[in-house]
Amino acid sequence: MIQIDALPAFNDNYIWLLQDSASQRCAVVDPGDAAPVLAWLERHPGWHLSDILITHHHHDHVGGVEQLKARTGATVYGPAQERIPGRDQALDDNASVRVLGLDFQVIAVPGHTLGHIAYYCQQTATPVLFCGDTLFAAGCGRLFEGTPEQMHHSLQRLAALPAETLVYCTHEYTLSNLRFAQAVEPENPHIAQRFADVTELRSQDRITLPSTLALEKLTNPFLRTSVTSVKEKLDERNGPINPTPSAVFAGLRAWKDRF
Repeated sequence: MIQIDALPAFNDNYIWLLQDSASQRCAVVDPGDAAPVLAWLERHPGWHLSDILITHHHHDHVGGVEQLKARTGATVYGPAQERIPGRDQALDDNASVRVLGLDFQVIAVPGHTLGHIAYYCQQTATPVLFCGDTLFAAGCGRLFEGTPEQMHHSLQRLAALPAETLVYCTHEYTLSNLRFAQAVEPENPHIAQRFADVTELRSQDRITLPSTLALEKLTNPFLRTSVTSVKEKLDERNGPINPTPSAVFAGLRAWKDRF
């Protein structure tokens, strides 16, 4: 049984920590800062960091890699199309990596960055997805390198995974994303309920992740580009010029960038 916990970093990042208590080995996803991971290892003597999974090259996801590798000898996995410090294994789309006895499928998800990848595993009790800055709870990442068409396609690939899949993204952006979702679909009762739930969690300084793909499909405007109410809201803002789902996505992303 693998346990997954969040190690907070910076202002709103989460470093995901996977733990196998049987072997006392652990792995981390996107350690932008080594300090939270090293502090956890100090509090848990006997545990060994064996693997580091990287989704993309931004500093808040890779900044701690080299220090952690030097201290622990962990194997570093990362996207083949990006420069990842300390990388041992370069991963392309549909590759498979074995970490803590589990097989993770690599899914290429360009958009936020051109080489961005996600890691998906079906061998846990519930399927898990580590998606970096591609799919957020109620949102998606900015397009720093890719095109709207690329990002829309990437999100559709993730949305095709089983509905119960747990979504582990790397930022606590849920509340601000839901404010935008409410602007897009003010009559959506699922968004209203999620906004109330997340507001309560954040008032207690509690984490809002992981999400599920089922919940994202009900509340995340970037996964709802084919929904009539979403298209109508965008047409209301921009005029009826958004005939395809990828065009609707492009309009939503441009709106969110200014929101």
